[in-house]
Amino acid sequence: MGARAVLEVWAGNVTFMPWNLTLAFVPVVFGAFLFRRRTTSPLWWVGLAAFLAFLPNAPYVLSDVIHLADDVRATRSDAVVVAGVLPQYAAFFLAGLLAYVIALGELTGWLVARGWDRLRIVAVELAVHAACAVGVYLGRVPRFNSWDLFTRPDAVATTAADHLSDRYPLALVLATFVVLVVSTAVLRALIDDVRQAVARLRVRLA
Repeated sequence: MGARAVLEVWAGNVTFMPWNLTLAFVPVVFGAFLFRRRTTSPLWWVGLAAFLAFLPNAPYVLSDVIHLADDVRATRSDAVVVAGVLPQYAAFFLAGLLAYVIALGELTGWLVARGWDRLRIVAVELAVHAACAVGVYLGRVPRFNSWDLFTRPDAVATTAADHLSDRYPLALVLATFVVLVVSTAVLRALIDDVRQAVARLRVRLA
């Protein structure tokens, strides 16, 4: 009975989780092609614009926490929540954040290779965090998509200016910005620790 209930919850989330994770990893793919090239071209800059437009899709998965609340309320068993609902959402959120950190790392690595100093790179990262926080809000509330930046830029700009003039949407954007800054720093530290541990293990096994 418990296993069946867990599977039912997982199956119910198939409607949005795979699609949102696919969109989350689109900027990772863009980054792998864009930021490993030494030269730029007009087509490269188009690719950069697409990378930045799709990047908010990675942290956007965090806004799907609204579905988590619905699943918890719909599940009558605490065991199902602990064994099924929470692990699924934890993996979902982690995958989205990892996609964000990896994609952002491709960008910052490219800037380092071009000789940018640490202060300017941090400034770029903070600007990207802020833009993505706005993008997450615009995707969740007014329901814009990444391609709307190209097909309806006037509507996106007008809606953003209108919504962010209010304190509540601005507070949501600022909260998302803080989450992105903190989670990026934490995940980078964890990834560095894993890499160091793997390197030590390889030395011992060599």
